[in-house]
Amino acid sequence: MTEIATHAHQSNAWPFQEGRFLWQDRLKKQTPEKGFVLFETGYGPSGLPHIGTFGEVVRTTMVRRAFELQVPGVRTRLFAFSDDMDGLRKVPDNIPNKEMVAPHLGKPLTKIPDPFGTHESFGHHNNARLKAFLDSFGFEYEFKSSTECYTSGEFDTALLRVLERYDDVINVILPTLGPERRATYSPFLPVCPKTGVVLQVPVVQRDAKAGTIVYEHPDGSKVETPVTGGACKLQWKCDWAMRWYALGVDYEMSGKDLIDSVKLSSRICTILGGTPPANLTYELFLDDQGQKISKSKGNGIAVEDWLKYAPPESLALFMYQKPKAAKRLYFDVIPKAVDEYLDFLGKFPGSEDLAALDNPVWHIHNGHPPQAQVPLTFGILLNLASVCHAESADVIWAYVSRYAPGATPATHPLLDKLVGYAVAYYRDFVKPAKVYRKPTADEVKALEDLRDSLKAFDGDASAENLQTLVFEVGKRHPVFPGLRDWFKALYQILLGQDQGPRMGSFIALYGVSETLALLDRAIAGEDLAG
Repeated sequence: MTEIATHAHQSNAWPFQEGRFLWQDRLKKQTPEKGFVLFETGYGPSGLPHIGTFGEVVRTTMVRRAFELQVPGVRTRLFAFSDDMDGLRKVPDNIPNKEMVAPHLGKPLTKIPDPFGTHESFGHHNNARLKAFLDSFGFEYEFKSSTECYTSGEFDTALLRVLERYDDVINVILPTLGPERRATYSPFLPVCPKTGVVLQVPVVQRDAKAGTIVYEHPDGSKVETPVTGGACKLQWKCDWAMRWYALGVDYEMSGKDLIDSVKLSSRICTILGGTPPANLTYELFLDDQGQKISKSKGNGIAVEDWLKYAPPESLALFMYQKPKAAKRLYFDVIPKAVDEYLDFLGKFPGSEDLAALDNPVWHIHNGHPPQAQVPLTFGILLNLASVCHAESADVIWAYVSRYAPGATPATHPLLDKLVGYAVAYYRDFVKPAKVYRKPTADEVKALEDLRDSLKAFDGDASAENLQTLVFEVGKRHPVFPGLRDWFKALYQILLGQDQGPRMGSFIALYGVSETLALLDRAIAGEDLAG
């Protein structure tokens, strides 16, 4: 084992913990007979890819890369599996030409016309969107279509196995169903040869040797059909288990809402003769009110929304951090995620091996984080945009280039991107929410003291020295019970918000003379909103 692999086995970073469990507990330190370790993520293509899709793929990729470092020489693969043979239950709200889709409810997604008019079916369209989505982030994966697996015969052996163990399989599921559904349940869902609809109908006869079932059609007739070749698909819990068994899936994540399903599917996979994959159960995302994010409710934040205001690496960091803890996912978390990413990125160079492997940017960048110089935090850039009412990047760069001589968009490309993000975030979120307040008489005295102290200051105008000066002014005024109250007053009066940056850093960036002018305007009671 190489030295870096030894460090990987000692790391407490959760992807390495998952890798250790997979290799030691699930695989018993043996390469599977198929010759590789298979990771899988699932996707329901009745809708477009969303932030949960990104989260599952990026987290699984992190575990895959951690595993590869821990067990060098063992090949891995990642399947992005699309359940595109599922019957469409309702017409999605966010598609054009709904009338084109409505007559085809119940059919597999790959048999429904594409309302966008770009692909041979609705399923193919959404699969293409999924692949483009994953490709845009540079994920390494192999796409798998449920329809192709069923119709090509790839699942035939496993489907016949389900038929052989039919009674054992349904005895896992039946206790979880109500009396009415229990009476008609079958793991096999025949595809009607006349209508193409995926049917939920009673199975009245089975022939394991012939590989067929007889089901009762809704019109009352009895129909015999093979379970292979795409003539049937499986109910999803059984389908999940069959897929694990057929493909030999070794690792798959799933959300907290699927805990019971994982247990049931694992039992079925074992009945079929397979070994269930190692599983990480991740918590679900919440909105700013603490409610579960739902695509149908539209109360979440989309990937494209995040990427309007921050780099993709910051979103990857958000996904990396505490996957087993529920997290609120809304626009206000973006600035913090960006600055945390910059902080971890800055700490990476020169780290010892073990510390480097514990740093989230190792996992975000597959062990090769970029060496990027960012002399300012994203929070400072946002506050600069706020006080300058910046509508363009040029406004911010005028201050940045003075604060960090030699810094240009060409020499600091990441900083340049952050400047653009700061302008966009200010325009869409900060500006509409800004509420300036006028200072009280006692606060005016404190602002005058700050102004006069800044005018008289003749030392090194570093961020630390300026921060100390602001501290000392605040301590001299009993109107502020604590320094927290002093800084909050500065934020509300000068920036129009309740929270803000280290004032020393802000003054150093904005400029002492500019800060003096801002203080004069606040002392005079002018409207700082314009």
